[in-house]
Amino acid sequence: MFDPADPAFLDDPYPAFAALRERGPVHPHEGLGLPVAVSHAACAAILRDRSAGRIWRDKEPAAAFPAFNMLHRNSLLEAEPPRHTRLRRLISAAFGRGHTERLKPRVQAIADAMTGRLADAIAADGSADLLVHLAAPMPVEVIAELLGVPTADRPRLQPWSNAIVKMYEYGLPPEGAAAAEAASAEFVAYLTALAEDRARHPGDDLVSDLVSVRDGGDRLSADELVGTAVLLLMAGHEATVNVIGNGVLALLRHRDQWDRLVASPALLPTAVEELIRYDAPLQLFERTATAPTTVAGHELAPGDRIAALLGAAARDPAVFTDPDTLDIGRTPNPHLGFGAGIHYCVGAPLARAEVAAALAALTTRLPDLRLADEPARRPEFVIRGLRELRVTTSG
Repeated sequence: MFDPADPAFLDDPYPAFAALRERGPVHPHEGLGLPVAVSHAACAAILRDRSAGRIWRDKEPAAAFPAFNMLHRNSLLEAEPPRHTRLRRLISAAFGRGHTERLKPRVQAIADAMTGRLADAIAADGSADLLVHLAAPMPVEVIAELLGVPTADRPRLQPWSNAIVKMYEYGLPPEGAAAAEAASAEFVAYLTALAEDRARHPGDDLVSDLVSVRDGGDRLSADELVGTAVLLLMAGHEATVNVIGNGVLALLRHRDQWDRLVASPALLPTAVEELIRYDAPLQLFERTATAPTTVAGHELAPGDRIAALLGAAARDPAVFTDPDTLDIGRTPNPHLGFGAGIHYCVGAPLARAEVAAALAALTTRLPDLRLADEPARRPEFVIRGLRELRVTTSG
């Protein structure tokens, strides 16, 4: 069984997943404390099974994590019907007011400007970190535009998100948990004030629409609104930064695919899907049985947890031809990177637009881009990404 703290496994988990998949679709993992599904069919069944839900359990001791727990008690991601149905209806109504289409030109402008700064840094120093100049700041800037966060406040968002998402890793030390709670409290206070301001002075941003959206007499509570905004930042930022980072690394290691994208910009939509599949930014997604159910022959009693290993599902040869091959023209591409069933990512269209904009900017402005050094990978398993990705344009 794989060790999620092993640097060799973190560098390339896919051979370990393949070995498990050959032995069966679901396996107990003593280290993680729950069974893990490794086939596409089993993972899809977990995500779609209405008897396997997202049941939030407060981080304990609950008194030490009031803000973190409040965010998750009020999150769409941690809710099940009928509450999930109600929340998704309200949130989708707010999103449905054209925010993704409204933002697309701005998203491309942000990608172009940040790629320009990356190019300037490479020209000045010979190489530069693509994460610092593009992959990390771009999603934060886009989510800030979506929410209507004032420009002066935007530098606060990324540190909050980075601290909070550490809580999802296994074996987090106490100081990391304390930092996540502190960031949660600061973010809650900030967004509460922002929502109150938008109630008095509405704009064309998503927070204004979340404040005003109604379904008959129903509306989002203050805590639900804040939980939604924080979820959008954390999910939108962490997923997108790692799709861009992992994806550009994959393209530069498979030069034929980079050159293919440079020559054929029309492949951008399928390239985005393939990069999400090839090196998944979210490797594991937990569900909890709410009723007796069976997944791929594995029986679950109410309260039992199980995890879908999305990275393993994405390399399943039963679904993907030559799954270890990067193919930016791959179609169909039924990856599970945005989830499935009722918890399918509400921000998926915006995430796709961001990744496409970043790739368009890079392949247009820096067609000769290549790796300057071997990249440094983050030491976390659940959220898979890089610490540094130094690139250059010299041979």
